[in-house]
Amino acid sequence: MKILMVLTSHDQLGNTGKKTGFWLEELAAPYYTFLDAGAEITLASPKGGRPPLDPKSDEADGQTDDTRRFKDDPAAQKALSSTHALATVRAGDFDAVFYPGGHGPLWDLAEDQASIKLIEAFVEAGKPVAAVCHAPGVLRHVRSKGKALVDGKRVTGFTNSEEAAVKLTDVVPFLVQDELVRLGGKYEKVDDWGVLAITDGRLITGQNPASSKAAAQALLELLS
Repeated sequence: MKILMVLTSHDQLGNTGKKTGFWLEELAAPYYTFLDAGAEITLASPKGGRPPLDPKSDEADGQTDDTRRFKDDPAAQKALSSTHALATVRAGDFDAVFYPGGHGPLWDLAEDQASIKLIEAFVEAGKPVAAVCHAPGVLRHVRSKGKALVDGKRVTGFTNSEEAAVKLTDVVPFLVQDELVRLGGKYEKVDDWGVLAITDGRLITGQNPASSKAAAQALLELLS
């Protein structure tokens, strides 16, 4: 079982002068869900090399058993420091793809042609695609059978109210919830910061950081 995880290479939080990147829990929780199930994991990012970590996700209140395990895991740290350049990976080499969030993907992966084509290749091959929190935003330009991939599908992602709670509504290039609705997705949510992972066909979406493990488990269920 080979799973590709795609991380952002974008580290600027709009024009705020602050840093962003990928969200640690959204990488660590799925990573160990997959690893402990016997999966072989490959990490990729648009620029390759070490992707930027959102510093907010590294603060004390964001730590979990999985994030602590990830930080103390030499193999995981080695994989993170040398992610593959996204343009060099092929859907045919993997059984599924998982996109962790953080705000970074809204700027780069959502518009990245290599990412868009990669997801379309997974979809065309009938292989599962999963994205959590802000990462469902990477689906905005992905098409299948002549229409938006999310059109008519049950989906979730970071809510407008969660974005408002972190005071970044006016900073992000688009709001995940609004974009999924605009594309024809049947958007669903639970209370802010609650756990929600939705599977519709071969597409899995998770609402927020707390939903990342549930989304990873849903992916494993499709693969089994």
